[in-house]
Amino acid sequence: MKTQKLILFIIVLLAAAVIRLPQLSIRALHTDEAIHAVKLGELIEHNNYKYDWHEYHGPTLNYFSLVPAVLRGQFTYPELDEFTLRVVTVFFGLLLILLLFPLVNGLGWPIVLSAGIFTAISPVMVFYSRYYIMEILLVAFSFGVIVSAYRYLKTHHIAWVIWMGVFIGLMHATKETCIIVWGAMGLALLINAFAWHPIATREYLKLIRWDHVAALFLSAVGISILFFSSFFANPRGIIDSVITFTNYFNKAGNFDIHIYPWYWYLKILLYNPASYGVNWSEGFIFAFALLGFFAVFSGRCSSRIDENLLRFIALFTLILTVLYSAIPYKTPWIVLGFWHGFVIMAAAGAVYMLSTIRNRMVIGGIVFLLLLGSANLLWQSLLGNFKYYDDPANPWVFSHPQKDVFAIRDKVRAVAKYHPDGKNVRIDVICAGGDYWPLPWYLREFPRIGWWNEVNMDTPASPIVLVSPDLESELARKLYEIPPPGHRELYMPLFDDYRELRPMIEIRGYVVKSLFDRYYYEQPPIINQEKENERE
Repeated sequence: MKTQKLILFIIVLLAAAVIRLPQLSIRALHTDEAIHAVKLGELIEHNNYKYDWHEYHGPTLNYFSLVPAVLRGQFTYPELDEFTLRVVTVFFGLLLILLLFPLVNGLGWPIVLSAGIFTAISPVMVFYSRYYIMEILLVAFSFGVIVSAYRYLKTHHIAWVIWMGVFIGLMHATKETCIIVWGAMGLALLINAFAWHPIATREYLKLIRWDHVAALFLSAVGISILFFSSFFANPRGIIDSVITFTNYFNKAGNFDIHIYPWYWYLKILLYNPASYGVNWSEGFIFAFALLGFFAVFSGRCSSRIDENLLRFIALFTLILTVLYSAIPYKTPWIVLGFWHGFVIMAAAGAVYMLSTIRNRMVIGGIVFLLLLGSANLLWQSLLGNFKYYDDPANPWVFSHPQKDVFAIRDKVRAVAKYHPDGKNVRIDVICAGGDYWPLPWYLREFPRIGWWNEVNMDTPASPIVLVSPDLESELARKLYEIPPPGHRELYMPLFDDYRELRPMIEIRGYVVKSLFDRYYYEQPPIINQEKENERE
């Protein structure tokens, strides 16, 4: 029987991989993804990573990305591709399912299998498992802390203490918001211990082994130091990893973008007006999670379930939900932190409902409801990741580049072929405030690109120029007013139509006429005829 359940668990894990792995390059990289990709390129080419405590986050994502890059033989920045980047977050999305296995004795196979299925098909869990940012890593490491702590309390084996320290260190080395997660864990632990078992908790505290506490501390600090110091190449990173908290506390109340009301996370999870015939909602998981909360707090869980474990997960989930919701600055991937807890509680709610009903007809109806709801979640996941992957109607698409970035890249490639320097042609990208992302990723094969916040009047104009509309007049002055007569070259539009980096963020392109003529007239006749047809 155990073998059959283990086989089912492996099938769930493989199914989750099948959903997450295909077409990882179908969606353009988000700005945040592109920034992390550029930092990975610096690490690969120059063995250079220095933690920046002012911006960005911790180094784990970049260092773990070295594994698929090396395995795939990608040792330069231009050789990297979207699969190498996003397979890292796919792995940690699958790790969330795999980490359920050590909790079988505490949650029971029905909850473990159900939680695995819900994690595998939850639209938000799938979408951000295919997204090259830190959030899914932070959630996986957070769950690793919970799993390791539980296994230690049951076995008192020092190995689990060391694993717990490793996961804590990885949390710290992943993202500064780990401090919020630690706060939620600590508060949940205190409430669970002293509200339900005050006497037993006091007795247990007397039995603490300080050598195990030391092992926990050393493993956590050791892992954190290892990553933040860039494996001892940048000792300053250790200090910066602490200083950064003052920076983020100062910034927390000073954001003027991405400010949303407290209920925003729950709204995008539960209610989004139907578009394209799709009702985007994870209300199915939310409803069963409420039932799970009721079961654990009312003491109605099966005797085969460790109520302390499930109650801790419930408390941690609710506290983290409140904390994240209270912070005005919000981005949609943050929901992963508490939604993973809702997924586990939904599994507990489904198992509780099935275990308390004796009527076979009613049980059959509930099973049908579970199958129908799961099918709907899977359908949303497939649509959200393989059809509406960059459409703003998808609630998890957030200020996301669309297909235009591919067209921009392809046009620059096509024109550069006709320049004597080929990919070494000089290119200027000029956008106010450095708002040219994700182009540094998509133009990574061109080594001679100038990235500018303003038009530099002192440098010669490049054969290819990309510019934001607000700086176009300054560019025209540089091209046509500053050069003396006889030294001015005519520039032609690079794009045939309107192009955006992101929704409402236009980019325009210009190419020197001599290069434009070579590109236009030296191409195969069929291509030129297609261009003439487009113009007509």
